[in-house]
Amino acid sequence: MTTMQRETVDQVLGEIEPLLHMHFAEIAHYQDIPLDPDIGFYREVEKAGVLRLFTARTNGLLVGYETLCVRKSIHYRDSFQAFEDKIFVSPEKRGSTIGPRLITYCDNALRDEGVQVVYRQVTVSHDFGPLLERLGHQLVGHIYARRLDHG
Repeated sequence: MTTMQRETVDQVLGEIEPLLHMHFAEIAHYQDIPLDPDIGFYREVEKAGVLRLFTARTNGLLVGYETLCVRKSIHYRDSFQAFEDKIFVSPEKRGSTIGPRLITYCDNALRDEGVQVVYRQVTVSHDFGPLLERLGHQLVGHIYARRLDHG
């Protein structure tokens, strides 16, 4: 049985690390920059009411998560918006309904608290844009990166 729920950083801290490393190995564009999450910062933004952490669990085991920052937009002061930080589903659970269910669960929870728009990003190497489009999202931009510490 798979369940979706909102949890806190401290509730998942002991078990999320293996998923974070799988996620990093899969999608980090700059593999030479070591993964080193700032857990203190996550706790701070959670305490400030900005962070949302949603999980997917199968028989109690953590198999997916999405973290988002939620706040009034700096461009549209009357619009409460969510910006995805990370989303991940264990590779062995992909192709099931877990990914779409997690996204839908998050969207419903965010809508219930008054969020007007949610923004999610996909990587070129793991483009799940077609899934997002099936769930009602629209492509609104692209993200480009440039390393400044290399010649």
